[in-house]
Amino acid sequence: MWKKRLTLWWTLLRGDAGRLWRAWRHPATPAWFKGGSLLLALYLLSPVDLLPDAIPVLGVVDDLVLLPLALRWLLSRLPAGLQRELERRRPAAR
Repeated sequence: MWKKRLTLWWTLLRGDAGRLWRAWRHPATPAWFKGGSLLLALYLLSPVDLLPDAIPVLGVVDDLVLLPLALRWLLSRLPAGLQRELERRRPAAR
């Protein structure tokens, strides 16, 4: 059961990371999106977390749950035309 969930999370994250990369490189991407993406990357790399890693299980939860949710939220705020173009440019599934 957990293996299926982990596979699903990986597939979603990989797809969202690809959309993030394509959106970052697109000339019509708003500056606020790039700033938000940088903030997410800084949070991921920062030693300061919302929930400290010293807490056995909860310390990892913010990295495994909050970051993908924030990434998905950020991508959903892109203009509709840009979202359609990013989906159209999506590479074929392997």
